[in-house]
Amino acid sequence: MRGAYIAAAALALLAPAGVAAQAPGDAGAGNGGGGAGNGGAGGRTARYVQPYIELGQVVTADLTTDDVLTYTQVAAGIDAGISNGRAQGQVSYRYERRIDWNGDVGDQDIHSGLALAQVRLTPSLSMEGGAIATRARSDIRGAAPGNLLGNAANVSQLYSFYAGPTLSTQVGLLDVGAAYRFGYTKVEVPDVPALLPGQAPFDYFDSSRNHMATATVGVPVGRVAPFGVTVSGGWEREDADQLDQRYEGWFGRGDVVMPLSRTVAVRAGVGYEKIEVGQRDALVTGGVPVRDADGRFVTDPASPVRIAYQTDGLIYDAGVIWRPSPRLELRANAGYRYGGETYFGSLSYAMSRDVAVNVLLYDGIETFGRQLRDGLTQLPRAFDTSIDPFGQQFGGCVFGARPGQDAGAGGGAGGCLNDVFQSIATASYRARGIDGVISASRGRTSFGFGMGYANRRLYAPRGAPGVTVIGLEDESAYAQLFWSRALSRVSNLDANVFGNWYSSGLPGAGDVYGWGANTTYSRQFGRLGTLASIGVYGFDQSGIDTQWSAQALVGARYNF
Repeated sequence: MRGAYIAAAALALLAPAGVAAQAPGDAGAGNGGGGAGNGGAGGRTARYVQPYIELGQVVTADLTTDDVLTYTQVAAGIDAGISNGRAQGQVSYRYERRIDWNGDVGDQDIHSGLALAQVRLTPSLSMEGGAIATRARSDIRGAAPGNLLGNAANVSQLYSFYAGPTLSTQVGLLDVGAAYRFGYTKVEVPDVPALLPGQAPFDYFDSSRNHMATATVGVPVGRVAPFGVTVSGGWEREDADQLDQRYEGWFGRGDVVMPLSRTVAVRAGVGYEKIEVGQRDALVTGGVPVRDADGRFVTDPASPVRIAYQTDGLIYDAGVIWRPSPRLELRANAGYRYGGETYFGSLSYAMSRDVAVNVLLYDGIETFGRQLRDGLTQLPRAFDTSIDPFGQQFGGCVFGARPGQDAGAGGGAGGCLNDVFQSIATASYRARGIDGVISASRGRTSFGFGMGYANRRLYAPRGAPGVTVIGLEDESAYAQLFWSRALSRVSNLDANVFGNWYSSGLPGAGDVYGWGANTTYSRQFGRLGTLASIGVYGFDQSGIDTQWSAQALVGARYNF
């Protein structure tokens, strides 16, 4: 319930302008915010719509086995965006059909895209939404291919979206906020599993639907007293198809914030929270769980709902807010939750109109669909879309296109989804970690760097058939660098470098490392553009030799 909890806590931080003035986004569910964003100055509208088709020839080589695959790539896509006083949003979507020449790889359909938008319907009511289509690792124990072309093992295609309204208004002396979000996530099974001998296969995630509602009532600092008070509450539910899994949680709390100086305030809150996660058993025949044609566990209809995780009781936390200027804010908090200590906080720093930094420290009980929804809400609604003809653009960090200008409008610097995509978990888990992103855009050059660490403690009913994850922990660390340079009015050079580390507590599962780099040169001749790209990737998995691969592409794109 991380998104609802952080949103309600943020609403409690009602302080004067010098310390922690309430931003329009503070009334949002999750971390997406409820404001209209920073649109065009004076209500001016900036918009663009750029559909295109693309044809490319690809060569991918396994440098470990000397296997070479060649195929043609046909793609169609669209890049569009809008920014004004009422709406801000962007969409970048690409569909690819990969046609194999040698018969070694089946023809593939690949979807890759990201869409984020917010529209202010009235001065107090806004609508927000986001969607993503990308490919991600399925099993944390398995392969970590940076090259997603050809017979890429342990990779699943997934789709997810969320949407909902946010209300933020004033009634007499009270600030009133409410929000609702609906989210949906669908994951396809990997075409090529990646298990070593002796490793038991996991259940595969199918789909989930989640709902989240929050409400707040508060009086900010200085309106009637030198301190601010907020009362808030929230409810959240998710239903997942695998084993009829259900998450349900709700909380109620009160928060107080007290300024100590023009730039520093302290806050404290206390409340009650209840969370319960349950699921049914898998159908068993001969002592072995039954799987359907896609490899997912078949639910036993006679099984009762069994508890995977449950907490019920008092929660409290306190912290400090430091805001020396409207461009810099630090929040650090510690408290008691989930039966023990909890720590969370954030740093947002717009160094200038062109440079921004975001850091997020988080701790919450999550499911894959809900964590992905929360991750989407933290991304900027104007993001960089460098040319990546290999379809790997939205599986990690997303960097802001206007980092300093959009700080506070969904996170100007950007955010990373690596903590969600370290693997596609079917179990519920406690997610703890830290993400940091810096993004800059100056003249013809833009760049971004993101890194972080994620830890997940997995939950499942004890003694359930096929369950092997109870109490085990997964870990990952990641770093990604993006750089883009306009060489001239008609030519551009883009580069990406990344590295990942994955560790699972499962017996027989060693550490997995992945790394890679690619660069793309593009040039426009009117509506027709050409591009050339090359990349080198590798991963190391315990029990097998280090895998190296390379890929190259030449192609042409026609912009309508």
